[in-house]
Amino acid sequence: MTFLFFCPRRLRNVDAALLLLFLVHVLSISSPSAPSQHGFVQAFVMRTLPTKHAQGLSTRRVQHVPVSTMTPRNKVKDVTGVGRPSSQVILQSTTATTTTTATTSTHKESEMNPFQASITKAGMIAFIASMCVALPVTLFPAAMLHKARLISKTRKEKLSLRIGQFCSRWLMRIIPFAKVQVLREGDNEKLQGDEQEDEPSVWVCNHTSMLDIFILLATDKKLRGKRKRPIKIVYWKDLEKNPITGLLFKMCGFFPVEMEANGNGNANQYKKSSFKALLKGIKEAFEEGFDIGILPEGQLNPSPEKGLQPIFPGAFTLSKMSKRPIRMMGLFGLHKLWHGDERIGMTVTGREVKVRAYPFSCKFENADDFVDSFKSVVGYFGARGEDHPDWQKYLMGKVKDDAKTTTAEPPSVATNI
Repeated sequence: MTFLFFCPRRLRNVDAALLLLFLVHVLSISSPSAPSQHGFVQAFVMRTLPTKHAQGLSTRRVQHVPVSTMTPRNKVKDVTGVGRPSSQVILQSTTATTTTTATTSTHKESEMNPFQASITKAGMIAFIASMCVALPVTLFPAAMLHKARLISKTRKEKLSLRIGQFCSRWLMRIIPFAKVQVLREGDNEKLQGDEQEDEPSVWVCNHTSMLDIFILLATDKKLRGKRKRPIKIVYWKDLEKNPITGLLFKMCGFFPVEMEANGNGNANQYKKSSFKALLKGIKEAFEEGFDIGILPEGQLNPSPEKGLQPIFPGAFTLSKMSKRPIRMMGLFGLHKLWHGDERIGMTVTGREVKVRAYPFSCKFENADDFVDSFKSVVGYFGARGEDHPDWQKYLMGKVKDDAKTTTAEPPSVATNI
């Protein structure tokens, strides 16, 4: 705001108008039932901004395409000019003579005009920048207390994890660049009672974006409950090259794994020498009151809408060795903010984000059962943002039992009388 007092009058009007547009956009997003502000915004733009700026902003809509430029045979033509799905696409029917404007239900979250996408991206960058400032400042006291031997290593890690959750949660409220929905349908007192709240578990989740860790931190209290054990996550050691994530991960006592930087979508090559220290640290973490978090895909998924990457059964191995059950979580929509494909990156196409925690603790008989259940339950949710119709059967092992029952039934033989 101070910058506005030192700008020429023409630029000052532009900045003031853009600031008001941003505030109106945030208010309209936070209250879906509020009436449309388009008329007010357009009137303000036309009165406040110089003519060329007002015309530029008021005409930033998806334009209709002449029939002659449309692709034949019901194919959709991208009319945005930037390689993203358009909020309205023109379809040409082979039997109809008129042009129809349709909205695709499967890409409802992608319906953002360029202005909304720019505002969302600016908010996301502001959130990341704020985390880069907030984390070092808030983690510094815990580091000093531990260095002075006033608190133990375990206390420092739990305190740092709570600080990370606090910063993520409140900055998401102050800068609501994403509309996050936490889903816990299927939970009840019997499944999530006191006897199960403190059960040590191995948590597994899909990996869709660089924002995953911050969203999980921000929603952890609502997602898993206030009485859940804190989670230590297994991560790629090269993430420590980023000073902010490196500071957070080290302060929280997360577990690094060394592997080659082969790029997203390519097979991982782990260094087996790092696994011995990993297993020792995980055993100590369970004893200290932590749960373990693992991303079975082992890398960012460049195409979550098509399903999961190849699944590594390390979570099942760890569960079997530690005799701890597996719990599942799912993420949907974060790739529309910050995509795992480096060619897409921060090209924003949507802000609808869903986070899901499943209520059942699972103990699988073998690695194949774990992989199949994870793909069916979490992979389905990550691609569609909704639960698999038979997710309860997969997590309770009833799908395999039903298959056995079907196989065991003798085929009916018709006899002629």
